[in-house]
Amino acid sequence: MKPALANAGRRSQYLIDGEFPLSKEDFQQIAEIAYADAGIDLNEAKASLVYSRLTKRLRTLRLESFHSYCALLSKTDGEGERQHMVAALTTNVTRFFREPHHFEHLKTHVLPSLITTARAGGAVRIWSAACSSGEEPYSIALAILSVLPDAAALNVKVLATDIDPNVLQNGQAGVYGEAAMAPVPADMRHRWFSPQTDGDGVKAWRAGTELRKLVTFRNLNLIGHWPMRGPFQAIFCRNALIYFKEETQVEVWRRFVPLLAPGGRLYIGHSERLFGDAAAFYVNEAITTYRLREAAAA
Repeated sequence: MKPALANAGRRSQYLIDGEFPLSKEDFQQIAEIAYADAGIDLNEAKASLVYSRLTKRLRTLRLESFHSYCALLSKTDGEGERQHMVAALTTNVTRFFREPHHFEHLKTHVLPSLITTARAGGAVRIWSAACSSGEEPYSIALAILSVLPDAAALNVKVLATDIDPNVLQNGQAGVYGEAAMAPVPADMRHRWFSPQTDGDGVKAWRAGTELRKLVTFRNLNLIGHWPMRGPFQAIFCRNALIYFKEETQVEVWRRFVPLLAPGGRLYIGHSERLFGDAAAFYVNEAITTYRLREAAAA
């Protein structure tokens, strides 16, 4: 066989023939691990995304090929790198008050009755699932503080969870630049954040003590074990399950049911809709906003 034809034959085995050639076998192994560990559904159409996200890991680890990387993932002590891989493949797009109709609904339809609960000593719990770098749970906390300014002194908590420990660290730090803070109204910004400047003179804002006291960050895999028992009066799980297979999405929505308080709300992403068996447990109340059916809570 001529050299040119031989090289062409080898290249045909790769989904991407770049700095680190990605073969179909390597991609399939990565996809299987991503699905088993995090429920992420990858098909060959996402090969370019996988390649761009993971080549950074290969360079960091000084590996020469995806074949070597897959060998590392398969080792008995490869769990740490599998976590890095899942973190790299996770899309963390977020901002303060993203999809603002959800926060307006929370303020007008959910929080008024919870104010009475909190002032009577009852527990108020809201869960931000797939919280990314913290903008969503802090937005929830800001909505609470806007109607209950002394919430930090009451039994009020926002649970913020994510599979990626790196973004959780950012959320726990609670420091955001000027651009990230743009959606936060000026009065909220000055009351619940404190301005600070880094060594280069770049201005940023840090979540204040009362705001930070409301939010607890925890590492959690949505397809793994959930240690919390609830009940939650509201759960935000937005734009995360779109990366899962349909049957996995339905299973997660079903798992929310026993954790929701009677009449509890579920907020999902703008491109998401409940379907399958899980839809029977909820009533569509507003745009991508669902209320737990009374029969489901019984």
